[in-house]
Amino acid sequence: MIFRILEDQFAQKSRDAKAADQRFMQLALSLGRRGLGRTWPNPAVGAVIVKDGVIVGRGWTQPGGRPHAEVEALSRAGAAARGATLYVTLEPCSHFGRSPPCADAVVAAGLARVVSAIEDPNPEVAGKGHARLRAAGIAVDVGLCAAEAAHDHAGHFRRIRDKRPHVILKLAVSADDKIAAAGHEPVAITGEIARTRVHLLRAQCDAILVGIGTVLADDPLLTCRLPGMAQRSPVRIVLDRALRLPGTGRLVHSARETPLWVVTSDLADAPAATKLGAAGAQVIRVGSSAAPGLDLPAVLHALADKGITRLMVEGGARVAGSFVAAGLVDEIWLLRGPDTVGADGVPALHALPLAAITQSQAFALRASEALGKDSLTIYDRS
Repeated sequence: MIFRILEDQFAQKSRDAKAADQRFMQLALSLGRRGLGRTWPNPAVGAVIVKDGVIVGRGWTQPGGRPHAEVEALSRAGAAARGATLYVTLEPCSHFGRSPPCADAVVAAGLARVVSAIEDPNPEVAGKGHARLRAAGIAVDVGLCAAEAAHDHAGHFRRIRDKRPHVILKLAVSADDKIAAAGHEPVAITGEIARTRVHLLRAQCDAILVGIGTVLADDPLLTCRLPGMAQRSPVRIVLDRALRLPGTGRLVHSARETPLWVVTSDLADAPAATKLGAAGAQVIRVGSSAAPGLDLPAVLHALADKGITRLMVEGGARVAGSFVAAGLVDEIWLLRGPDTVGADGVPALHALPLAAITQSQAFALRASEALGKDSLTIYDRS
């Protein structure tokens, strides 16, 4: 009987410890998401330091990528970090970059245990951070909430592994799968709640991309217009093979307040590029493609080289269809309004049916929710 009681007590303690680990890692993941869209080229990491069941330090990667989450948490914990447990959403770095390795800071602080969600695929880290901690006598557990961490760090992983950003395609379609009226005339598709979600997504992305057709038709601003969040606006990117971007538009006029990058052909007119540069825009040239438009893989490689990890593609129909056809979309946010536009409206994916997303084995449904009279469905690459 005594042994049975002891076994039950031990099992309960084990369950309680696992539940606590889960709770603190969820908090670390939540903290890390605060940095999405602001930390590139670094990943947006979250960290929590716990001692005797009490949180003594919290941190997340700061804007621009420094300081790292672990350093932020350690600075808040101070001497209380000694003997504590660190919960972190990505393996602590082990190499010297613009700052010393986080693994060294963890060792110096005297932590007893590190619970790390997932290994960093960066070849400069790739298990070396965990190994350094273990060599210092720190207990290291890896893999708690790994799937959630992989999703949150998808941009970092994609840039490391494939040399391109994680691409999120946002589509707002009518009940009859259109994105604009005849002649590409803009029309309100979704309501205020859906538009608020879109602006929040913009704030969580490093950059937002549209084609020159959308710019000429809509004269968009492409900023985050949620109250108090203008500074969270992503880099605005325009695909403009022939440099037709007008200097009188809102994008160019705001180029000195919010970064504007114009991606064009290496054969594009030099004087036009000079004018855009003088207005504050940055012109990025990529190799010419035999097909109409720009070489999308080359565009994505160029953006990754400049540090972009999370790219939101917002239109128009040709650009969206081209990204889907090229197999370069990793995540899709499909917002659907309740009203129809009509048979003469602009199809969401130009020459492709919307079923290329909704009925494709290449994408799996992740989430769906109502946003007032509208709906949001999110698909991930299978």
